[in-house]
Amino acid sequence: MENIEEPSPLRITTTVRALSSALRGKRENVPDPRQGNGTRIFPEPEKLWFKESSAKNLRNRDFLSPTTMLNTLYADGQVPPAVMSRVLSLHGSGVLPIASGEVMGEGLRMRVDRAAAFRAVLTDGATEYLKPTSKRQGCVVLNCPALHHKPNIPTPDSLTLGQLRTVLLADHIGALLKRQGFTVSFCPTLPEGSNIITFLRALGIDWPTAPANWTNEEREEKIQDSLVNSPYREMETERGRRTSGGGGRKAEEGENEGALRVNLKRVFQEEGLLGYDPSLGTCTVHRDSVSHLAQLDLATADCTVATATALHVTSCQDEFRQQQMAMLWRASGATHVQRHLVCGPVKTPGSHLTAAQYLQLRRGQMKEASEMKYGDQVEGQTWDDIIRVMTSATVRFELLSTVHTSPVTLDVQREGSVSTKGPRGGVFVMYNCARLHTLFDSYERGVEKGVTAANHVRPSNPVLYILLSHRHYYKYYELINFDV
Repeated sequence: MENIEEPSPLRITTTVRALSSALRGKRENVPDPRQGNGTRIFPEPEKLWFKESSAKNLRNRDFLSPTTMLNTLYADGQVPPAVMSRVLSLHGSGVLPIASGEVMGEGLRMRVDRAAAFRAVLTDGATEYLKPTSKRQGCVVLNCPALHHKPNIPTPDSLTLGQLRTVLLADHIGALLKRQGFTVSFCPTLPEGSNIITFLRALGIDWPTAPANWTNEEREEKIQDSLVNSPYREMETERGRRTSGGGGRKAEEGENEGALRVNLKRVFQEEGLLGYDPSLGTCTVHRDSVSHLAQLDLATADCTVATATALHVTSCQDEFRQQQMAMLWRASGATHVQRHLVCGPVKTPGSHLTAAQYLQLRRGQMKEASEMKYGDQVEGQTWDDIIRVMTSATVRFELLSTVHTSPVTLDVQREGSVSTKGPRGGVFVMYNCARLHTLFDSYERGVEKGVTAANHVRPSNPVLYILLSHRHYYKYYELINFDV
């Protein structure tokens, strides 16, 4: 039985390799010019072709073999007809379809049959093209300090907009890292059924949970013992020498007599860690600090590599506190690589809203805008789901469309509709939802009139789904009532 080779995904590197082979021909037996016979030196195959990227040049060519390269291959740079025919008829697994080619002043330029290329890419839903080119190995723990106990579990009403931004960013980074092949875990684990979990799920965030009665006491005890026995622990004698010069400081120390304290400055100085605030100094270890470290220890427990990377995604207001936690974890004996990603502030001129109030405001505005357009149709579970997804998309656009180090300014005036200022997140979502509705409506009318074939475009086809860069848009397609 003949083996039928499945076509490989179209690749630029494969196409360049094939173009080079077609242009050079068989030249394996060309004498080595270094032997003194004066034979022409041929360029390396990967240097024969240049892939265009500028919008101006892409109007008339996709690949170019410059005249300088042609001159090294053929006398006066004249490409023989047989070679030209070979290049134009190029095909093969993974090779982009060629539409035309011609020799101009700048060299041999080739155009890709873009319509055929697009059809080939979209035929199977582009699943092969959504896979990472190479699987990376490694374990990354995304730690979100905003969600840790302080000492109580956070609630939507206690979460600030700046902290909400860090949670959304951690979720987004996690999705990107997973696509690249990394093993990703999130920290901390939150109680199932808690208000904060319900809130995060409304935003499309799937955060790890544990039963409400679950405890991490065993790891907390282990961390406590590690800090007690840490070489960076500050002993009572050291504390007395350091405070002997100031009565006020001595009184303050008296209040914390017997407390466990760790010299964080010694940690980053003796271990050669750069970038930490020199004013960290000595830190008193509290219960919530031990709980934080135990959660980190839990998140790294399942890592298959010896050393994981912990990425602390924090707000600028919590940056100093998180540096303390990072050095405490190091003092407890953790050797994992630690990185800090600090987000800029979220500003709401004239208002002060919690994360819960902000989500409620945007949901109300999205519902109002939907009712203005669709009237009494906006009712029932389907519309509730659509409004929830659109609200989540709006929130994500507003808080993530600005580079994370820069501040975000939100228009949260209750008397207005969805914000038209700042990142234009709400407007973007509403506009594109309206465009989707118009496209689907036009298609449905075309089918009814017989102008459009019923199987010309099917919403169940993965081709539509890959146009959606976020799972919320995918959900929006699912919610469209569209029978074909």
